Amino acid sequence: MALRLEGRVELVDGMTFRGVSGSGHAVLMDAEPAAGGQEQGPRPMEAVLLAFGGCTGMDVISILRKMRQDVSGYEVRLVGDRTEQQPTVFTDITVEHVVRGRNLNVDNVRRAVELSVTRYCPVSAMLSKGGVHITERYRVIDEASGQEQTGVLEKTQTSAPSTGSETAS
Repeated sequence: MALRLEGRVELVDGMTFRGVSGSGHAVLMDAEPAAGGQEQGPRPMEAVLLAFGGCTGMDVISILRKMRQDVSGYEVRLVGDRTEQQPTVFTDITVEHVVRGRNLNVDNVRRAVELSVTRYCPVSAMLSKGGVHITERYRVIDEASGQEQTGVLEKTQTSAPSTGSETAS
């Protein structure tokens, strides 16, 4: 049996809509001012980016905790490029996982990101199956030494992620 999610979106005023999830959580969405919006919430496509960041972020932090990594801070940064023609869909999204902590193992961070991309994050899977080219970057900052290490995973609709080179700063 398929899993089902429900929600409803209703007009509040102007171009502002209030979405309520099946679990009862609400979010306001609005159009840009040029389209009649009043800056009451994110644009719907911004909400898609935020959903992607939340989905992969929850996966990665959960995996890192199971790996007993001493994470003191974690941020997911996203940049999405869209077509200029209607519908203005995403063509490319870059995700940067910035993980701070003590004695972090960069291979564990890379593996956690890879598992999110390849196995767990349904938002990532949905976007990549829709033709969006996704690049996942990770930056690991050791708070004790100040050392920073980075790496890249790339995922497209037709290929599994490939591991890129890792660098230390």
